Amino acid sequence: MNDRSSEPAELLSPQVVTFDAIIPGDMAVRAEKTGVQKASNDLMTTLVLSVLAGAFISFGAVFATTVSAGHIVITPADGATFSAAMPYGVVRLLTGAAFSLGLVLVVIAGAELFTGNNLIVMAWASGKVTTQALLRNWVIVFAGNAVGALMTAILMFMSTQYTFGDGSVGLAALKTANAKASLAFVPALTLGILCNALVCLGVWMCYSARTTVGKIFSIIPPIAAFVAAGFEHSIANIYFIPVALFIKAGAAESFWDLIGMTGADFPALTWSNFLVGNLLPVTAGNIIGGSVMVAATYWFVYLRKSKPVDPNSGI
Repeated sequence: MNDRSSEPAELLSPQVVTFDAIIPGDMAVRAEKTGVQKASNDLMTTLVLSVLAGAFISFGAVFATTVSAGHIVITPADGATFSAAMPYGVVRLLTGAAFSLGLVLVVIAGAELFTGNNLIVMAWASGKVTTQALLRNWVIVFAGNAVGALMTAILMFMSTQYTFGDGSVGLAALKTANAKASLAFVPALTLGILCNALVCLGVWMCYSARTTVGKIFSIIPPIAAFVAAGFEHSIANIYFIPVALFIKAGAAESFWDLIGMTGADFPALTWSNFLVGNLLPVTAGNIIGGSVMVAATYWFVYLRKSKPVDPNSGI
């Protein structure tokens, strides 16, 4: 017979399991350690995970575009059919909730997203990641995200999914991209700042979660909020705008007949407006929003080195 009485008391004690959220100070330590790990990943690991993230965010964009498409067809008793649209805010809310799929996939499945990786600044500010390693990560991850998003855009165009709903999905894609490509520099920059502040807050709150469900519920509100408010996400835009450019350039005449429009009705939708007018300022804004408004702020609050107080100073 085994004599359990000889075992140490701590081995006999029941295991303590808690579902309480992790407090912000400990979240900062977790974010810092994660930043060190991300910055030290090898090239191929980082690149593959980055391509996945670009595809994951694009899946959220596909879902959001599909949810926002179309209108309600109403047929009263007299048989006179007419259409009605849901209120703007309700459509935006549903679109945002659908788009949150992208970050859920990134966080839960595991991938490297440029906008979320702005939080590596916390490890950089502590001196645990070099400037070279930080910039190396951002460049590789942005490139990989772009490849993943563009590949998804090409696949979605080839699938002709944009013709679904009598062309309403394609029309939603074209209107969304045209609006993005029409932004002036300063609005695009500020919308990018606000967007990544919310994205990084979503990732930040995931550090407080102990379960997968907790992480999902941490992600959905801030992501739904930024989409509903019309903020600009650089990686998402590498899907949103190119897929619309592909539709504008290559859609069959039957699609344009379905929606009753032509490519000329979307004049702002050009590659130059995408790359210079949207992607450049939005990316800069995303870096400011994530790195300064979230990462640097929480580093300052929880991780900065405090000077010891001299007991003889009279303070």
